Amino acid sequence: MSRLIKKPIEIPKGVEIKIDGNTVIVKGPKGELKQEFLPYVKFEQRDDGLWVLPNTDIVRRKSDHKKIAMFCGTYWSLVRSMVVGVTQGFQKELEIVGVGYRAQLQGKKLVLNLGFAHPVEIEAPEGITFEVPAPNAIVVKGIDKYLVGQVAANIRRWREPIVYSGKGIRYKGEYVRTKVGKKV
Repeated sequence: MSRLIKKPIEIPKGVEIKIDGNTVIVKGPKGELKQEFLPYVKFEQRDDGLWVLPNTDIVRRKSDHKKIAMFCGTYWSLVRSMVVGVTQGFQKELEIVGVGYRAQLQGKKLVLNLGFAHPVEIEAPEGITFEVPAPNAIVVKGIDKYLVGQVAANIRRWREPIVYSGKGIRYKGEYVRTKVGKKV
């Protein structure tokens, strides 16, 4: 069994959690998140917070206990991320390395010049905002941890760092080990 479920998920002031069967809805100052879960766990709201408990009602064979144990810690982390998202939010920072590579913001659209014959235009999905503090820096912000990470990964995929020169889009603080090129 996961050690995470031995303690409750703390609910800060201003955050409201509604449990409707297997669906958890978290409302906070930054917005609202909704997630539907499989019936392997039960959510119980008490005075000290939200508890994630194994649902032993669905156990039919001995091997089901393992499956339930796997899902308890995962669902605890997902709900905790929802609570953090509606209170503080999440952000991913990207760096652009390379001569002539730059980013700019046009309205809500992110425009990247990455050495292609055309600029790359990326629309922000609902719930995501882009910031460009410098021409070689991008900040992706939102309340959904998964969506922020996925959008940042999609931006990075346009020009992944080259191992011979180090050029490309990388996460802030990411170390790209460069190789020695071919010698003639």
